Amino acid sequence: MTEHASAHPPATTGRALAAARASAVAAGAAAAGLALAALAAVVLLLWVASPYPDSGLGGALHIATGLWLLAQGADLVRDGTLSGVPAPIGVTPLLLTALPAWLLHRGVASAVGSSTHRSAGWVMGGYLGVAAPVAVYAASGPLRVDALSAAVYVPLFAAAVTAAGAWTGSGRPPLERYVPWGADAALALRAGGIATGILVGGGALIGGAALAWHAGAAGHAFGQLSAPIAGQAALALLCVLLVPNLAVWCAAYALGPGFLLGAGHAVAPGGVSPHPLLPRFPLLAAVPAPGAHAVGWAALAVPVLAGAAVAHCCVRARLGVRRTALVSAGGSAVCGAACAVLAAFAGGPLGAGTLASFGPAWWLTAAAATAWPLVLSLPASTLLSYTRTRPAHLAYPPMPPHPPT
Repeated sequence: MTEHASAHPPATTGRALAAARASAVAAGAAAAGLALAALAAVVLLLWVASPYPDSGLGGALHIATGLWLLAQGADLVRDGTLSGVPAPIGVTPLLLTALPAWLLHRGVASAVGSSTHRSAGWVMGGYLGVAAPVAVYAASGPLRVDALSAAVYVPLFAAAVTAAGAWTGSGRPPLERYVPWGADAALALRAGGIATGILVGGGALIGGAALAWHAGAAGHAFGQLSAPIAGQAALALLCVLLVPNLAVWCAAYALGPGFLLGAGHAVAPGGVSPHPLLPRFPLLAAVPAPGAHAVGWAALAVPVLAGAAVAHCCVRARLGVRRTALVSAGGSAVCGAACAVLAAFAGGPLGAGTLASFGPAWWLTAAAATAWPLVLSLPASTLLSYTRTRPAHLAYPPMPPHPPT
């Protein structure tokens, strides 16, 4: 009876494993399909409401698939330019990226939480299984996707989100479970994340203040670009999707390198170089006039606060001097890496020639985002850690005896 009962579990286990893999693949495909369907619904709604559509249903679907791939880092190419030169489009609306990232993260976390860690790879496979034919479909037309960028950046995007979802689905295990220095690494990640949040939040405040200062110009640009109701809705939606980009651009401005409004035309606290005639886009109304502006130096308070946050995280943990220095350096490196990724997504080309460079340069932003917290937090945190951990007889040396009277 025991031998008869033990003959069934392997087949049952195999069927359960196959069902779990199929469910994981379906979860990945559903995440990709839902994000694509949501974008397609919005694009088709605007296309139907437009009184003078430029293209038919196929053109609207090409725009939807192109936007979905653009949200994951792929570049688009516009062929129908006046000069006849193809114009690349590489500025990713960061708020648009949140939709596929959230859906894929949720699908991976659910699959890992209900089965094993290996199911994360199957979810990613299902996601890329939808992305591949979508990229092939979007590789043609007047607004097409660059095949090489889609082949590189979409899998990288999916892998990063899958890793985060697997960590969430497994219960967010602490890093010290895997490496002996995991506690210090987790503290460095936390400090770098807080510093990055301060930089982006400060950038959002700077951008909001600049838009409020130039509210008249922004409203005038909005009225000129959007006459029909469908055009107003599309322009308003595009502005909302680009608000995180504005925050990242202003964070790069506060860090010092600033951002580009075309090749060789920089906007930085030290001054604004003459830039080409910009399109009357509402968010671009926040760009200051060419020349030096003393108020721009006030933005440097934002990276100072970011460096102070890293130092506070390190000192609060009450580590030794050596560990404090390492965590401070690690937190600065995490901040630089995060800002590099954000700047790379938030900027890019908007055309050929002068508009080939638009937005912050990721390598300069990364260097500044690493240098500011490192220079400010490393000496401050190590000094405070030393004063807290040195022996009491060194901190307060004994007073010499009073001479006899």
